[in-house]
Amino acid sequence: MALRVPQAGGPQLFKEGYKNLQGLEEVILRNIAATKEMSEITRTSFGPQGRNKMVVNHLGKLIVTSDAATIIRELEVVHPAAKLLVMASQQQEAEAGDGTNTVLIFGSELLQRAEPLLRMGLHPSEIARGFELALAAALKGLEALECDQVASWQSSAEVLKAVRTAVAAKQYGQEAGLSALVAEAVLAAMPSGDPTRFNVDNVRVVKVLGGSLAQSRVVHGMVFPSAPVTSVRRATCVRVAVFACAVDVGQTETKGTVLLHNAGDLLAYTRGEEAQMDAAIAELHAAGVGAVVCGSGVGDLAIHCMNRYGMAAV
Repeated sequence: MALRVPQAGGPQLFKEGYKNLQGLEEVILRNIAATKEMSEITRTSFGPQGRNKMVVNHLGKLIVTSDAATIIRELEVVHPAAKLLVMASQQQEAEAGDGTNTVLIFGSELLQRAEPLLRMGLHPSEIARGFELALAAALKGLEALECDQVASWQSSAEVLKAVRTAVAAKQYGQEAGLSALVAEAVLAAMPSGDPTRFNVDNVRVVKVLGGSLAQSRVVHGMVFPSAPVTSVRRATCVRVAVFACAVDVGQTETKGTVLLHNAGDLLAYTRGEEAQMDAAIAELHAAGVGAVVCGSGVGDLAIHCMNRYGMAAV
């Protein structure tokens, strides 16, 4: 008596919309086609002369860029094989900060080169073993292709060697001036003990409308792209108070009604708010604070009190 073994993969086992694919034609070649389509999107943006792409994300925001990392981040890729390439590109961005488009193009090209081998009958594991042997041979060859090395990460001339090539890929023709600025900013934020602990977020870029690329310079400190709201426009050698909230009179969560019988009540009501704000600003001034930075805004009453104490606010 023969025993019948049930076969899995029937449509009743999965939710509606799922597909069960198997074999060379349905699975592997489709994955290769997906990665090829992914690389074709960013291939034309490769290099200093690459073309810009217009990307509209899920929020409807229009982004014009030639940076592959930005393009793939806004595309929201869902295909499993193409998503592996995206993850490899994101890892490259996290490790080196550049070369994301190279990872996409190179990885897709390797898979396309493997397609004829698959059609010849080679197993994917055999092709993967060949890629591993090629990797070992390439690493040995790279040692012989070394043209220079960074001897010290505390030297501007040495850091400039590594920065110049990366800048030329984005701003071709302007790499001479920008590379020197980047090297100066990197050295200012470089940890003295261990250079591997360098944090990219310690170097920021602020764009000022009306200026040109040749007017770029390095500022050691924090730059805010807005003018002070107080009459004091400049403060040196003072303490800076930073607030994440607005510097203004507090508002109640519930609505209330204030009954004023005469002009005296109105004056007394406004004097109470002014006294509270003046006391708060006076405490900051007594602590040696000469500049205030807030994230939400500065109220008119707070500006009036800060002008009285000679404090600047941004």
